[in-house]
Amino acid sequence: MPAFHETLFPLDVALGAAGGPERTTEIVTTLTGREERNTRLKHSRRRWDAGYGVKSLAQLSTIVAFFEERRGRLHGFRWRDRLDHASAAPGAAVTPFDQPLGTGDGARASFALVKTYGGVHAPYARPVAKPVAGTVRVAVAGVEKAAGTGFTLDATTGIVTFLPGHVPASGAPVTAGYLFDVPVRFDTDFLEVNLTAFEAGEIPRIPILEIRP
Repeated sequence: MPAFHETLFPLDVALGAAGGPERTTEIVTTLTGREERNTRLKHSRRRWDAGYGVKSLAQLSTIVAFFEERRGRLHGFRWRDRLDHASAAPGAAVTPFDQPLGTGDGARASFALVKTYGGVHAPYARPVAKPVAGTVRVAVAGVEKAAGTGFTLDATTGIVTFLPGHVPASGAPVTAGYLFDVPVRFDTDFLEVNLTAFEAGEIPRIPILEIRP
């Protein structure tokens, strides 16, 4: 059965990848020339090609082993997006006030991590299911809570759960900051390995596709 492996794709190769978010938009042009536009998917789906990051024979060997352990497209894994892997703005430090998670009602104890893009016309809330353990900071009504005593985190789902005595009061805003990975899988069952160069090699294409674990 397909599984998700809580392991990170080699960072030195991922940092050389190219890719980004993809949307699915249906467009119909009416007889008047106007367009009707609709999206079939609520969330964007990211794609990368990691082949650009393979620069040495050692890296090539590591990727082949990683690919084989994942059985090609069968099992998912973690991917670090060099452009977008933090709740804060690029170059800024993570704080517990970076992203809104919701508002307390005095009873709700669990909140899912999200990252919001935009804020004027149509903000997009992206689910964050694979936070990096040890980086998540949480605040309630502007006061930071301590991990382990104020809240717990499931790093495999991105769910923050407040412990008894720390459940957000009614009307209290809940915020968080974190680093995160993207759940992905290989989008091929074949790696074309090129060994024409001495003590070097390349894999022209290593397609990576975001999934919902």
